Amino acid sequence: MRLFALIGYPLTHSFSKKYFTEKFEKEAIGNSRYELLELPDYHDFPALVKSHPDLIGLNVTIPHKQNVIPFLDELDAASAERIGAVNTIKVLPNGRLKGYNTDYYGFRISLEQWLKGLEIIPQQLKALVLGNGGAAKAVLAALEDLQIEYKIVSRQSSASAIGYDDLTPDIIATHRLIINTSPVGTYPKTEECPAIPYALLDKRHLLYDLVYNPTETLFLKKGKVQAAQTHNGLPMLHLQAEKAWEIWNS
Repeated sequence: MRLFALIGYPLTHSFSKKYFTEKFEKEAIGNSRYELLELPDYHDFPALVKSHPDLIGLNVTIPHKQNVIPFLDELDAASAERIGAVNTIKVLPNGRLKGYNTDYYGFRISLEQWLKGLEIIPQQLKALVLGNGGAAKAVLAALEDLQIEYKIVSRQSSASAIGYDDLTPDIIATHRLIINTSPVGTYPKTEECPAIPYALLDKRHLLYDLVYNPTETLFLKKGKVQAAQTHNGLPMLHLQAEKAWEIWNS
């Protein structure tokens, strides 16, 4: 039986097994199963792959989107190599491992669809990207391709990022699109949210949260109170999952 799986740690918040299991049933896809394989230490990745000879494809989540790269035989140039993070791995017929990034596809398409529905031209926006982990890398690549200027916001300021304490009224006013790429607010820690000055938001702002569990994070709730438009990570997840399935079966 063909095995597909998700690796990461912890995996208590994952939607992947339910999504693909339902897909197999709904579309009458036989000889396939999807499992959650927790991987606390990324150094154990080669042993995990070796212990599952029926493995066809993997999804990769926090905190291993960059950690697994040295163990792969090749990277897809258009996605994973460019972005520097992997969320999908295909086991090739010769046993070699190839890494892809479908987060880019899922984020870009979902953002374009959302903005189209709001009748907003992407190039007219400036964005704040909260977080600078593996998920952020895919978001930044998509923003660049959509010609959306951005600033990265991190807990510590650096040459490439500003700190949360640096978010002035002027920066908030001129950067209408705010994207949370961090895991802050993910179940079970639903009482947490990124430390932006929510009181400075208004109806012109657009809050996109890559977090999908809960459906409405505290980040989004606080945005709604200020009349901002909000969008959660579920459409992105569906899009990236279907792209992964396409890659595994191509």
